[in-house]
Amino acid sequence: MGPRLNVFGNETAGKLMKHFAAAGKDIKESPLPIATQELVALRVSQVNGCGFCVDMHSKDAIARGETSVRLHMVAAWREATVFTEAERAALELAEQGTRIADGAGGVPDEVWANAAKHFDEDQLVALMTLIALMNTFNRLNVMLQMPAGEYQPGQFG
Repeated sequence: MGPRLNVFGNETAGKLMKHFAAAGKDIKESPLPIATQELVALRVSQVNGCGFCVDMHSKDAIARGETSVRLHMVAAWREATVFTEAERAALELAEQGTRIADGAGGVPDEVWANAAKHFDEDQLVALMTLIALMNTFNRLNVMLQMPAGEYQPGQFG
């Protein structure tokens, strides 16, 4: 099974994707810890059912030294004892920001306040942008039916 459209061979898609990729690079270079970035990217992708991104972010996290225990526990982070309070706050913001339509009124103030206790403004900007960007990539990949399982760590930079 292949994707519905080859975005890598489409000129319009190429123009658009370079902007998304640039945003992703800026997030990677931000002061938001890389481990937090990978955990959030993985959780957003799990919530959205994006197999392509689950595959990519779990493999990239392993390549960066993340443990399999923590990766396996991302889906059940509330009950897991392997995450820092800051990571837990980021995962909660990621879920609330991804499931924004499920909760009238958007992200609850207490979720935002908890994240703001653990991250400075620059980190919060990077975290919010990461959540939004992951939701964009997930939606594109799900619509395209991008196949999962063959991603190689670092394949996209």
